[in-house]
Amino acid sequence: MALEQKLQLKLSQKLILTPALQQAIKLLPMTTIELVDLLNQEVVENPLLEEVSVEDLRQTDAAAQVEKADPEPQPVADTQDTWDDADYAYFFGDYLDSGYRPRVQREVQELPPIENTLSTVTSLTDHLSWQLSALADDEEFQTIGTAIIGNLDSRGYLVASIDELATMGGWPESQVERVLAIVQEFDPVGVAARDLQECLLLQLRHLGLEGTPSEVIVRNHIRLLENHQLTELARQLDLPVDDVTHHIDIIRRLEPNPGARHNPSPSQYVIPDVYVQKTEDGYAVVLNDDELPQLRISSVYRRMLDKKSEQSAETRSYVKDKFRSALWLIRSIAQRQKTIDKVATSIISFQREFLDHGIEYLRPLVLKDVANDIGMHESTVSRVVSNKYMHTPQGVFEMKYFFHSGVRSLSGDSVSSVTVKQRIRKLIEREDAQRPLSDSKIVTLLLDEGVVLARRTISKYREECRIPTSSQRKVAY
Repeated sequence: MALEQKLQLKLSQKLILTPALQQAIKLLPMTTIELVDLLNQEVVENPLLEEVSVEDLRQTDAAAQVEKADPEPQPVADTQDTWDDADYAYFFGDYLDSGYRPRVQREVQELPPIENTLSTVTSLTDHLSWQLSALADDEEFQTIGTAIIGNLDSRGYLVASIDELATMGGWPESQVERVLAIVQEFDPVGVAARDLQECLLLQLRHLGLEGTPSEVIVRNHIRLLENHQLTELARQLDLPVDDVTHHIDIIRRLEPNPGARHNPSPSQYVIPDVYVQKTEDGYAVVLNDDELPQLRISSVYRRMLDKKSEQSAETRSYVKDKFRSALWLIRSIAQRQKTIDKVATSIISFQREFLDHGIEYLRPLVLKDVANDIGMHESTVSRVVSNKYMHTPQGVFEMKYFFHSGVRSLSGDSVSSVTVKQRIRKLIEREDAQRPLSDSKIVTLLLDEGVVLARRTISKYREECRIPTSSQRKVAY
């Protein structure tokens, strides 16, 4: 059998991720803060990119309005290609002068000087170190105290054992115990405790309640207290239930996290990516582009691409590469904003009743519904809604919030799982304190409303809402 060599033509299609497509995919799931950091880094690394100032944007908008009111005849563009037979000015003219501009330009307000907005907060470590320095000049005492303060967590609890602290500096354990007892008397009361029980006992001792039933409950019966077993507590203490309730009220007023007041968690402000505004025709989507820097191609470097320029071939090659990179970035940003606008517009078209009436009218929605509506892939929609927030008349919600599975109803329509959780929460809020609703009873009540659910589903939704069982709620009541 002889082997032959033949030439054959074959036509096939392949999906190739070009650098521009890879960059567009990378930008989609980014938050606004991440995108701003990326753009600022690109401006530093790419000399062809420059940020458009607010004054330039205003002048550009004013010139556009004048030109729209009284247009002038435009000169015929030179058809001679100046860059490898590619008329980049024709294809990318929208991105060369003013870059990507938001659809709605908001009035820029003058902000106060930054020195008027800065503030410093004293941390728990600073507060305790100040008290430690005011006690004594003993160097060993100060060193051990500093080691103890340095091993406190944000709640004020000691996370290192006495043995570990003693090993750190080679100190006797008795000396570490003595310094720890002094630090535990610092403000806030209960700091440097090794567990919750010790923290509460330190506060009761500070209040002069040593030897009282309140201390006995914390010292010997804290498990009964955690499980709300009042009857058993009354029997163990040989006290009436009313007296036990009084002592429990005292314990409830103690601070389980004494260090939290001096280590407040910073406020996390959500900047919406999309604003949904009420209009005469329904609802409109407005993108929030205020935080994004407006970029454009530098005209100085753009002139270097002209073949008539006196730049060397190496310089022109470098500028070409940076020019392509800058155009890809600007176009990717524009495409990102356009895709977010499409997805947000599709979401509000599906959730119109929610925008009008609230959470009880939230419709079941999946990524496939939006993907089919805007003609994109589900993965693209998933990237768009990731880490994005939408400001609506009902409040600020993460865009993922609008995607939920449906629950079958007797009418044949599907009800959003979020709506069902809201109904369960309202039923429990209105229940009789003496006879809390069991999961089986909630199944019956929802069935009367036309919602068909299994008992285990009710239990799952109740746990997701962090609602205790009926027996636990009865004890709490």
